[in-house]
Amino acid sequence: MTLPGPDRPLPLIDSLSVVIPVYDSAAILSSLTERLSVVLPGIAALYEVIFVNDGSKDESWESILRLSGRHPWVRGVRLLRNYGQHNALLCGIRVAHYSVIATMDDDLQNPPEELAKLVAQLSGDVQVVYGTPRSNQHGPWRSTASRLTRIALSAAMGSERARTVSTFRVFRTEIRDAFAGYHSPLVSVDVLLTWGAQAFASVEIEFHPRAHGRSHYGFWQLVAIALDMATGFSVLPLRLATFVGFAFTLVGLGVLAYVTVRYLLSNVSVPGFPFLASIIAIFSGAQLFALGIIGEYLGRTYLRMMDRPPYIVHSATPPHPAVNR
Repeated sequence: MTLPGPDRPLPLIDSLSVVIPVYDSAAILSSLTERLSVVLPGIAALYEVIFVNDGSKDESWESILRLSGRHPWVRGVRLLRNYGQHNALLCGIRVAHYSVIATMDDDLQNPPEELAKLVAQLSGDVQVVYGTPRSNQHGPWRSTASRLTRIALSAAMGSERARTVSTFRVFRTEIRDAFAGYHSPLVSVDVLLTWGAQAFASVEIEFHPRAHGRSHYGFWQLVAIALDMATGFSVLPLRLATFVGFAFTLVGLGVLAYVTVRYLLSNVSVPGFPFLASIIAIFSGAQLFALGIIGEYLGRTYLRMMDRPPYIVHSATPPHPAVNR
């Protein structure tokens, strides 16, 4: 372990685990590791970087093995197949050794040099700190889908904090005890963190463009994630279905009153088929909407009853001694 000297200030914290899910990033893992090797000694006295290979199709795992052999503080975990970013994060969080955990992307959009800003805010009662981008870097469709995801996440978290959520975060390792028994294949790390933390903070940082490849989260992928979060961690859609049913019941009673009063006053009924067809279509749509929401919840319940694991570890590098060089 390198001791602090005149040119090396005291670390901000005692120990830090950095968890990074990896998918087809063999070309930039070396660059990411080198930048972390410069940053981490100034943040923590003891540190480790955990690369979780989430079913990459390129040579990412071979790159992780090489980096692990070169740097004692680099660890690698290889999942059996691609499970998704949050599932890979959950795996890395559970194998982390140190008192504070940081998570970040593998594409250098989250600058390692900004990590100290997040760690510095992790003091007192603050248990989770997010790095929030200063500006939007996506197109209109991606931005719209991201807003839908944040709305769903806000409902699932029960907090407006979802507006500042990002993949660049630090939190105290003790929080993971709150979701130690969680084994559903549907994972949202941000929602799970709310199970064990109450005090959140955020720091504006400058996110960088992707250094390699392209994002695997398009419009429809983000909409699907929003639906998963809304129906997997919140009862808000069920309440919405109840509200829709109640509202259309009032509409039906209003239509009945209108038809009855018109017939009593003028002895003339409302013209037939178009009016009736419209009413049937409206009420049928409301019923199918409610049934669809109920079906989503039944599907989530079915998946959890199957007891499918959120991930399966194929192999992992052996843990290194607690020493940084």
